[in-house]
Amino acid sequence: MQVGLARRTLTPFGLWVFGAAASAPMVVLTGGIVGTYATTKVTALPLTFVVVAGTVALLAVGYAAMARQLGHPAAYYAILAHGLGRSWGVAAGMVALVAYNAIQISLYGLFGATMAAQLGGSWWVWAGLALVVVGVLGVRAIMLSTRVLALVLAVSLLIVAVFVLAGVGQPAGEEVSWVGFHVSGLAVSGIGGAVAFGVAAVMGFDAPGSLVEEAVDLRSVGRATIGGVLVLGGVYAVAAFAMGVAVGPDVVSEVAADPASGLPFAVLARLGNWWTALASVVLIFAIVTSMLAFHSVLARYVFAMAREKVLPAGLARTSSATRVSAPRGGSLMQTAVAVAVVGVFAVSGADPVAVMFTWLSALGAMGLLCLLLAASVAAMTAPARVRGPQAGAWEWRLAPALGVLGGSVVLALMVGNAGSLLGATPGSLYPFLLPVILLATAVGGGVWAGHLRQARPEVYAGIGRGTPKRHAVPDAMNLSI
Repeated sequence: MQVGLARRTLTPFGLWVFGAAASAPMVVLTGGIVGTYATTKVTALPLTFVVVAGTVALLAVGYAAMARQLGHPAAYYAILAHGLGRSWGVAAGMVALVAYNAIQISLYGLFGATMAAQLGGSWWVWAGLALVVVGVLGVRAIMLSTRVLALVLAVSLLIVAVFVLAGVGQPAGEEVSWVGFHVSGLAVSGIGGAVAFGVAAVMGFDAPGSLVEEAVDLRSVGRATIGGVLVLGGVYAVAAFAMGVAVGPDVVSEVAADPASGLPFAVLARLGNWWTALASVVLIFAIVTSMLAFHSVLARYVFAMAREKVLPAGLARTSSATRVSAPRGGSLMQTAVAVAVVGVFAVSGADPVAVMFTWLSALGAMGLLCLLLAASVAAMTAPARVRGPQAGAWEWRLAPALGVLGGSVVLALMVGNAGSLLGATPGSLYPFLLPVILLATAVGGGVWAGHLRQARPEVYAGIGRGTPKRHAVPDAMNLSI
């Protein structure tokens, strides 16, 4: 029997849950929005989220169309292999492994620091406990992970909604200001940094593309992906608007920069201190579920690339005797990588938030944006056999082209403002290590593909083409949410 994942176990709602949970609305509310206001001084942050979400949604159209057609767990790897060539596919797969690992592991620093601040102890001890939880859930069937993610996501969105009501219901100066949506607010010096933060906030929405082999309905992948980024962008825009209204758009940057202000918890406290307590608890769970979502995607990338022997074949093990379940080999490898990286940061004494979380999450967001751009190009160049007989001009030509135009501007802003994203001193060259790392990884992947072409041509020929046939793997008996 061909090695495969559990087919028909994720409903459309389950796919959307993975993307939204990876983005972690509570983390964005308590850290991303507050930090962006404090760092960039951009008052039009709500409009920035709208612009970023619209641009990324355009990029997601081609990505989702290709992912749906190919049905491959290592989405970017397969998309570029079919659209641009096998060597491009391996390069994309390696960049995806680095990018997803960077984002996922960065959250251990945030989680450890959050727990240490609330309960004491060393951050790396708390990070180690989170590693155990994520590692155990990661080797279980995806239905369990989906239910956990859905519960935490539902409560997170409830708290965000309460925050919006508290902010807009009691506006500063007793007047709701719409300055956050003024177009003139985009023409300021800090807009590049705000765009970069906005991109980082929505990353994770592309998770459904890696769950396509397990989806009940392949058509739902596009809806979950594109709808996910639009919903997340809207939620973050409204939350940023409410924060500006609650304290005053003219002073929100100064208030956000002051740790004593207690944003956003001080706004929630207007409706009762128990909302603040609940938000603090849910934030911890939200960080863990975000880790779990990214862990699940990473495990599937490793599994799918190992199934095609681009990575060691032993990593294609699953956690079921019937060979239809969670990608156990990929999950264990990701856990091992996370343990090693967390260990290095712990031994080095680096700050878990200012260094570990900030730098790794920025590296991951930049890498995924590059992959989205490449996926859009691949969609435009994909052969007719990939697009299928019902291919439409919007999915395969117009939207990807518009996405590449807008995404290129966003990427340039992100790279050019990497210093503000990382809190580096003006003129420092260290932030440019991020694109250098991504470029070196892509080149390394291309070199490995070249080696496979010469030494193992049968493996090279199968790059991006290892998804089981429809009836090669039996269906599961139960469906998750």
